[in-house]
Amino acid sequence: MRACQNDSTIFSELTVANESSVASANSKWAGYADQLAQQAQTASRALVQISGERKQKWLHLAADRLVQQQAFLIGENERDLAKAPEYGLSSAAIDRLRLSATGIEKLATALREIAALPDPIGEVIEGYNRPNGLRVLKTRVPLGVVFFIYESRPNVTIDAAALCVKSGNAVILRGGKEALFSNLALYRVLQESLRAAELPPQAVQLVEQTDREIVGELLRQRNRIDLTIPRGGKSLIERVAAEATMPVLKHYDGVCHVYVDASADLAMAVKILQNAKCQRPGVCNAAECVLVHADIAQEFFRLAEPMFAEQNVLVRGCELTCSMLAGASLATPEDYGTEYLDLILSAKVVRSFEEAVEHISRYGSKHTDAIITKDVGSADRFVQQIDSAAVVVNASTRFNDGGELGLGAEIGISTDKFHARGPCGLRELTSYKWIIRGEGQIR
Repeated sequence: MRACQNDSTIFSELTVANESSVASANSKWAGYADQLAQQAQTASRALVQISGERKQKWLHLAADRLVQQQAFLIGENERDLAKAPEYGLSSAAIDRLRLSATGIEKLATALREIAALPDPIGEVIEGYNRPNGLRVLKTRVPLGVVFFIYESRPNVTIDAAALCVKSGNAVILRGGKEALFSNLALYRVLQESLRAAELPPQAVQLVEQTDREIVGELLRQRNRIDLTIPRGGKSLIERVAAEATMPVLKHYDGVCHVYVDASADLAMAVKILQNAKCQRPGVCNAAECVLVHADIAQEFFRLAEPMFAEQNVLVRGCELTCSMLAGASLATPEDYGTEYLDLILSAKVVRSFEEAVEHISRYGSKHTDAIITKDVGSADRFVQQIDSAAVVVNASTRFNDGGELGLGAEIGISTDKFHARGPCGLRELTSYKWIIRGEGQIR
């Protein structure tokens, strides 16, 4: 799951859109980008022929080496942490940047979990025989080369590499300069493991230079890079979508809602809202707005008020909310469409189920929306009418996450409808092709 802090650093490192081919040819990084893309393409062709067992071996080797090299990894991470004030990182960003012994153990566990997942490559999605005797198979294949641009979360380096290689794809990684030392250290572990498992080292490549022109050059490599995935702030994603010459898998905002229906278990609703808003407020599946049915609003806010105070949540609400909740300030229309990524929550009292759906349709970002209700009919209507990548009933929005949904890990969450939607794991990093076998048939 991506963290959604507005990553101005990576954004500033992107080149201006629509540079001419002449400018690209004159760039000092054009050759570097071309070499990375060419090596990745060659590696992707080799990966197609490599068995799932060898990829599985690599994942276990990498997991073991992460644990063995904890001291080295933490030491390099501390170099990044020492420079964090130079980049003006917030406390939440510094928290995401930090690598601890526990965090490294979790990374190793994630690699082993990914290794245990079924290999998607070669899976027969469907198959049948035609009346003329042709045998038709629709089989899963890798995408090819993935260019992955992400913010300063070094754990993502491991997740992305693991998912891409397991699904048969080569990957070019471009992390934020705030995590450069950490990413270089993790990259060393990945490279050592690739060689030990006899996989092509160029299956995973890290952009080791921080010059802002390199991303723009790679975004022009449409003949060698099959998919770009930006994972960061909205400004980064908008710029990548504008510049990329290949498909982009993305989402812009995570304006996620929790709707407390008239029949809700209110103690459950407060517990879920606390988790959805407060567990990690700076990520894209954190709740940004609570909608409360008027019939139970007074009692709900009475129960929620101590939680808001304890968790230091600032509430910006409608007039009814402000009349029921001490300390709430009046919300503006802009507040309802804002992804705060902080302990700030917009709130509105709605008079009907339909008003809640209308509000979500107007202000939501089609990411994750939840309903808390005892009414099965209301739950079913919510699931049908809310057009989001994930719709949750009686649980936290924080569950829209690859690991939590059994994907092992994720390379991002997509709010697009083509070709993947929601958390993107192994299968979302594949395509398919048709295999037609005959015995001399002609049309």
